[in-house]
Amino acid sequence: MTKNRAWEFTPDSGAFRLECVERPLIEPGPGQILVKVGAVSINYRDLINLRNEANRPVGGKIACSDGAGVVISVGTGVTAWKPGDEVAGCFFPQWQDGPFSMSHHRTDPGGSCDGMLAEYVLFDETGCVAIPRGWTVAEAATLPCAAVTAWAALMTRGQLRSDETVLILGTGGVAIFALQFAAAQGARSIVVSRSADKLNRAKSLGAWQTVDRTATPEWDREVWQLTGKQGVDHVIEVGGPGTLGQSLASVAAGGKIALIGVLSGFGPPQDSLFPLVTKNASIHGIYVGSRADFLAMNQFIEQHDFRPIIDRRFRFEEADQALSALAEGEHFGKIVVDYSL
Repeated sequence: MTKNRAWEFTPDSGAFRLECVERPLIEPGPGQILVKVGAVSINYRDLINLRNEANRPVGGKIACSDGAGVVISVGTGVTAWKPGDEVAGCFFPQWQDGPFSMSHHRTDPGGSCDGMLAEYVLFDETGCVAIPRGWTVAEAATLPCAAVTAWAALMTRGQLRSDETVLILGTGGVAIFALQFAAAQGARSIVVSRSADKLNRAKSLGAWQTVDRTATPEWDREVWQLTGKQGVDHVIEVGGPGTLGQSLASVAAGGKIALIGVLSGFGPPQDSLFPLVTKNASIHGIYVGSRADFLAMNQFIEQHDFRPIIDRRFRFEEADQALSALAEGEHFGKIVVDYSL
């Protein structure tokens, strides 16, 4: 094998489109491993890059941050991995542990550098982790961004306890992992969605309460009533400026809002931030997590023995269709490009 098929961002009328190209296959250098990718999962961030909403110079770079596969060769000096090992890549491969540094943005795959949507990828030895015991490569591909984000929000930064309540907005990748982590921890979750069917599915995964935001646009008032007018201890806030006001109204005194997503845009908050002051609450900006978070999360997953929720799978040749499916917003959990199909 001398060629490596990959999906690149190609400039297109001020935004980008995905184009399948052939690249030369590069052997691993010192401290590197070569991985045959088996699956990639799609994140909203990939749509942001495709639409050029963040004005990032991604043209010519391989798309998508999240993937998993099998090590097929290692460079000199590598001791952590051997051919045949199954690994998942880290979203921030240089963020091993400890506080975040802005320098980590220079090496985020699918953004500042080449991503995972290729047949083969190179990793630094410390840029990946072993997949959870018993998981398939396609299942493990869902973890690097969405799962680690939910873990960092609830467990690393949030320090979630079993006697606390979590408000989860939506039923996408981050939201469903947050629901699974909260349920495994013994905490109570309230899920807000516009789909009655998705809310029923959330209940089957352990949601304590659900709120249909189509039937109840002022869902924050319903959350307030459900919690005995105390509010929730944690909010998984993926909406951004359009939902932050209601999240502030829902959070309890001393509660924590994990500010994660921008589904409603990149603009300023549409409501006053003063409730944050009156409640002595806090907002944590969450942009995925470290390799140490990933390892701790995998240990938790193995201990509690649950699997990701994969909504749809696409073949490698259908990768552009996978992003289109995510844009439709009808998924529950994760969308995966499964190379085995």
